[in-house]
Amino acid sequence: MSLGFALLLSLAAHAEVLEGHVTHVADGDSLSVCIEHREVRIRLVNIDAPEYQQAFGVESRKSLVEMCENKEARVDWAKEDQYGRKLGTVYCGGMDVNAEQVRRGLAWVSRLDQPAGSLFSAERAARTARIGLWADPEAMPPWKWRRANTASSPWKGVKPRGC
Repeated sequence: MSLGFALLLSLAAHAEVLEGHVTHVADGDSLSVCIEHREVRIRLVNIDAPEYQQAFGVESRKSLVEMCENKEARVDWAKEDQYGRKLGTVYCGGMDVNAEQVRRGLAWVSRLDQPAGSLFSAERAARTARIGLWADPEAMPPWKWRRANTASSPWKGVKPRGC
């Protein structure tokens, strides 16, 4: 068995699926899902959307609200971040909303994760068509914006609620 195949099996064995009702959309890449009367915070993996206070931040959140808020979601996740959020791919109405945010030009592909090549293709297509944030030739990636605007995460110290 090849090392790559063994690694894939290992990752697949640790992946989990959550299903629940989306109760809140915090921004263009974070939402909450109610599972067994408990709020579970989710960070859309492989993408990085503009911060809410940043150019296109409001539009990015509105897009995620349109796709997911008050709808049923499936979350494929394998690990948590430092804020206790599950890092996962979210499906609402059968749509991969992580990829759709990139296609709509409302999120960058995260260079921190190891996303599929199809996400990079979607980002290139949105950039070429000047869709969403790509309409601004000087669009600032959120990781650079956060460094320049050292506000702490809105999730720091936030405890999950009952739902």
